[in-house]
Amino acid sequence: MLRLGLVSAILPELTTEEVIAYAAKVGFSSVELMCWPHGPAERRYAGVTHLDVDRMSDSVVHQLQAALNKYGITISGLGYYPNPLDPDSARSAYHVEHIMKIIRAADALGVKVVNTFVGRDPSRDIEYNLDRFREVWPPIVACAEAHDVRIGIENCPMFFTRDEWPGGKNLATTPVIWDRLFDIIPSQHFGLNYDPSHMVWQMMDPLLPVREYASRFVHVHLKDVQLHRDRLDRVGIMATPLEYHSPRIPGRGEIHWPAFFDALKSSGFSGDCCLEVEDKDYEGSPDRIREAIESAYHHLSPLI
Repeated sequence: MLRLGLVSAILPELTTEEVIAYAAKVGFSSVELMCWPHGPAERRYAGVTHLDVDRMSDSVVHQLQAALNKYGITISGLGYYPNPLDPDSARSAYHVEHIMKIIRAADALGVKVVNTFVGRDPSRDIEYNLDRFREVWPPIVACAEAHDVRIGIENCPMFFTRDEWPGGKNLATTPVIWDRLFDIIPSQHFGLNYDPSHMVWQMMDPLLPVREYASRFVHVHLKDVQLHRDRLDRVGIMATPLEYHSPRIPGRGEIHWPAFFDALKSSGFSGDCCLEVEDKDYEGSPDRIREAIESAYHHLSPLI
């Protein structure tokens, strides 16, 4: 059965219980809780801490489980999206250790999914980054296996700003690269947190991964995208991507959501599909953000 959830990153001002209560009020079945370490945000929509895994305790577990039971909500996964293949070895090691802390926290909570990025050195080619992946990722997946937690890698290229040029900060962007990653680490505890919007702005079919890789899906993000074709005709696909596309809430972009959910149901995937809000047209106030969330919910819920 598919469950409609909400990614908590868009509600940084709310406490964890307030996020859970709001999600339940709207009608969501689950939430993906952000688990960034405390400190300055690395980028937009990062740095949100709705579960502080550095302060896990039996009391924290009991309080969170009580809130979930009170509002009838489950945790779809724990989320943290850094660059584990950062060329700075100290930063890479820090991100890896924090991912492992989140895996252990998920086990303590009975949560079966942790979502993140593979990472990438944006200045180096794919082959170099695959070699780094071989070094960095096996211990992470071994930790996930030991705690019976599945890792969902989001397929976002993380190529939006000049500091991410030219390769982006996430290697797991296309099916041909997923094949290489799964050949290196075939574990069923290592899979995809699939977001169809990232295929669209790469000029790829967003339904192909549903048809061919659903057995590797551990989680799904629901975000739409608007292609500005007039801009694309002027700047071309070699431009930085935000020059020709904008993230949108579902229903305001290119994705045909009935076809997407039909494909997802036909694929046999059963799990959480979580709304991720990054639509700048709704930023500016908490009321506008809630309008975005609730509008997207009403667009999506009849399809699930």
